Parts: sequence; C-alpha cells; structure tokens
Amino acid sequence: MAWRYLSVVAAVVSAVSALWPLPTQLSTGTTALILASDFDIDISTISNPPEDLLDAISRTKGYIQNDQLEALVVDRGASYAQSLQNASSLSSLVLSFDSGFNGDPTSISEEVADDIENRVEGYSLTVPEDGSAATIKANSTLGLFRGLTTFGQLWYDLSNTTYTVEAPITITDSPVYPYRGFMLDTARNYFPVSDILRTLDAMSWVKMTTFHWHMVDSQSFPLEVPEFPQLSAKGAYGSSLVYSTDDVQNIISYAAARGIDVLPEIDTPGHTAVIAQAYPEHVACPGATPWATYANEPPAGQLRFANADTTNFTASLISSVSSRFPGKYFSTGGDELNTECYAIDDSTQADLNATGKTLEQALDAFTQSVHGVLENSGKTPVVWEEMVLDFNLTLSNNTIVMVWISSADAAAVADKGFRLVQAPSDYFYLDCGAGGWVGANPSGNSWCDPFKTWQYAYSFDPIANMTDAQAKQVIGGEHLLWTEQSHASNLDPIVWPRAAASAELFWSGPGGDISEALPRLHDIAFRMTQRGVGAIALQPLWCALRPGVCDLTA
Repeated sequence: MAWRYLSVVAAVVSAVSALWPLPTQLSTGTTALILASDFDIDISTISNPPEDLLDAISRTKGYIQNDQLEALVVDRGASYAQSLQNASSLSSLVLSFDSGFNGDPTSISEEVADDIENRVEGYSLTVPEDGSAATIKANSTLGLFRGLTTFGQLWYDLSNTTYTVEAPITITDSPVYPYRGFMLDTARNYFPVSDILRTLDAMSWVKMTTFHWHMVDSQSFPLEVPEFPQLSAKGAYGSSLVYSTDDVQNIISYAAARGIDVLPEIDTPGHTAVIAQAYPEHVACPGATPWATYANEPPAGQLRFANADTTNFTASLISSVSSRFPGKYFSTGGDELNTECYAIDDSTQADLNATGKTLEQALDAFTQSVHGVLENSGKTPVVWEEMVLDFNLTLSNNTIVMVWISSADAAAVADKGFRLVQAPSDYFYLDCGAGGWVGANPSGNSWCDPFKTWQYAYSFDPIANMTDAQAKQVIGGEHLLWTEQSHASNLDPIVWPRAAASAELFWSGPGGDISEALPRLHDIAFRMTQRGVGAIALQPLWCALRPGVCDLTA
C-alpha cells in the first residue's frame, strides 16, 4: 500500500494543484486552461439520473463558481495572466458510466448504505488541454460523485477567471480502505443541527465515508426516541437541545446524499448514568461519589445488565433507535466499564446471586441479547475494543471493533478474527492536549497529551507490526472529537483541517511525504474557508505561499 501511494508523489511535488486526498494515479501537464462562462456538466448519457446525483452536480457548479480561491503562491497567480489570455476554454464535463456498469443507476444514498466492502468509489477523470470535453467515468453513482469532488478542487481564480495551469490532467482513483470516518460526541456538549450538516459537507470534500455519531452519554441524552420519550425529556440539557426524529432524518439524508453513512452509537452498559433520570430502576450506582472510583467521568452510573428487565429495556431501546437509521452498522459501545459500580450495587449483586452468574457471564448474556436485536434486523454490531480484549464475550464474527486505547492493541483485536477500525487515541483524538477539564486540578493535563498534530496523524501506519493476516482485518480509520471542551464555537477549528489527514491516509494509503502534503493541506483548508467552514490556519500565510521554506530542515 505504501508503494502504491509513493509512486504518485513524485508526479506532484512541484504541481500547483492541491488535490486532497491525493489520487492513487495522477498525471498533470503544464498547459493553462480556463473554464468557459457557459461551462456545464453533461449527463445526457445517463438515463434516469438519481436526484442526489443531480443535486451533487448543482453543488459542484456552485463551488466552482463561488470558491474564487487564489493560487497559494507568492503572487497569488498573477504571473499566469499572460498564459490565461491565450488559453483554451473548457465548456463541458461529461459524466458517464464505465464499461463495468450494468442495470439502472442507483442513488448515492442507496449505494452508501450498502455493506462497506461492497461500495464502489473508484472513478477516472480526464481534462484535455485543448478545451475538448472533460470526462468522469465510474461504475457507480457514488464513484461519479467522488469524481465530481475531485473536479471541484482543480480550479483557481484570477480576476474572475477560473483556471488551471496543469492541463492535461488524467486521474484514475479508488480508495485503499473503505472506512474513512469522523466521530462527534454530542452528549458532553450539544451541537446544533446546522453545525453537524456543515461538518458533513467538509467530510464529503475529503471523501470521508462515515459519520460516527456518539449521540448520548452519562451527561445528557439529547436524542428523541418516540417509544421512550422521557429519556430526552428528562435527560437532555434542555428542551431546545434535543435531536428530534425529523432532525435525525435530516442528518441521515443530508449525509447520504454526500456519500456518507451515519454510524449511530448508543454506548452501553457504561456511560449511561443519564438514563437514571427517566428510568432509575435500570441504573447501578447513580451519582455515586467519589465519582472517580465508580466512573471515568462524572456522573457515575451504569446499566444493571445482570437484570433481565434492564436487558429487555436496553434491547428495546437499541431496536427503536436503530430502526430509524437505514445503514447496516450500529455501535453499542462497551468501553470503560467500571466494575466497582456493580460491587456497591445491591440490586446487581442480588441478580448475580439469584442466577449464579459471574459479572462477566451476565455481561455476555446482555451483549448477546442486545446484539441479537441488531443482527435480526440485518445490522452489524460495532463495539469498542474492551468488549474483545477485556472480557470473554460471545460476539458474532461479523462484529466490527473500534481500537481506541492504543494503536498497539490493533494486532490483538485482529488476532481474534474481527474486522477493526483504527481510531487510536495516540494518533486520532482531536481533544488531546487541551489541558485538564476537571475542576480543582490547576496543574492537570488531558489524559491523552500531547496535542495530536495533523503531521503526527498523517504519519500513522494502520498495519504497523502486523502480519499479512492481521492487516487484512483493518478496514480503515477515523478521527474523533470528544467534546468535554468543545461546542459549536470551536468545532470547525479543532476538527479542520486536521481530520483531513486521516481522510487521505485511508484513501491513498500510508507512507505519504509530509513536506509534499502540507501545501495540499493548506489548499484544502483555504478552500474549506471559502465554502464557509472555519478551518484553522496551519502556518503563517507567508509559509503557506512558499512551500517548503518553513520546514524545520529548510
């Protein structure tokens, strides 16, 4: 995989173009080409084009018209003026299905809800230098959409002329890993729907596939569940800080139209203290103090999974929530289970004594029951790594495991035969390095210090120290934002463009050159800003306009 990636790098080191993620095969020239004022995207060869493809075409034309991004060079492209005066004009981009396509076209939204290994994202793109029609070909609607995303990154603006100086351009592209995601925690702090939709837009621009939505946690339950209305009524921070059923459907459909599947998570049996506000009978050690003895974060409280009624309640809750998500994956969490909580809970101890089960056996029965609901409805369970490495549980071989505690744990998960997503805190946690957030702790640091720079994340090797058999279990990875110290005001700058690092890593493969990547990451960050996303500056603008000059070794 590293060789496949590096074989492309030499072709673009000196290029002005700044595609992100880097295509797996890319060839560029040195000829100027401008977009005609009547430029259009032609889909006449596609019968009954899906509505979300038409919408994607409209958005692409809007981005090209409105980005107005000046080239990130010292003169911002002024030296190209003469060549642009004599340049050919591109008036058409033709979309068509390739020879491997059969049948009627399906929507982007339908294709992104398929099994992750079955999704077809590859495409080819050509931009001739003589002004003849550019083309995007793919064997899926999703592939056409990925090609449109790339096409929208090719263009710069100089005095209201939209241009490239790198024609002809030839791209053949497909991802190395099918899972490329971002996780957002909306329980520690609430995020308005508009912020989530903007985040989905930015994810789509770097070809991410999965929005991992950590919807609820011990602190709040901001999700409306019609069958359990008291959960949000009593568990949300306020009546206006709830994701209604309509909100959820809006987020799902918005994401799907942008090539993104929503992976919902209801973390169980830990991280569930808030459920005691509505259903106290199902929660052990609610609000126990000192909280650090009974929970990883305040407030303490975990589901009484040894109790049959609690198991049935949880299975019904998971069934209700999962039925509203069309995707094939659902996370039941399973991290940071604190056994001290159950040791002081008389109800749990009575249930264990009555059944003769150990705590681990009760957890196994609980997990099988909850996962059975998902599997019976055609969904694949997703869990955090503790469910595989810390407990002896009976899990379906189809279960996907999120590796988060350490990247060193991935091989052990793979050894157990499970597909895994690389989400290690030592590389991909965006909240690390912000200082301690608990009170009465003036010298405290975040538990996962230091700050994880984009460069460090970009250097990650998802199959490091793995055998070939273990490496085959890795299906991708994701950046994550736990939001103890984040809300709407700092969402964009804490995520972007850092999270784009893993988007390229898992699209193009590991082994990329950081010095070559930096100018391209500057470019996508500036383009995000032009499109309304508050991406943070990576360097002084002086450095961004002079690639390599601010490298440590320059």
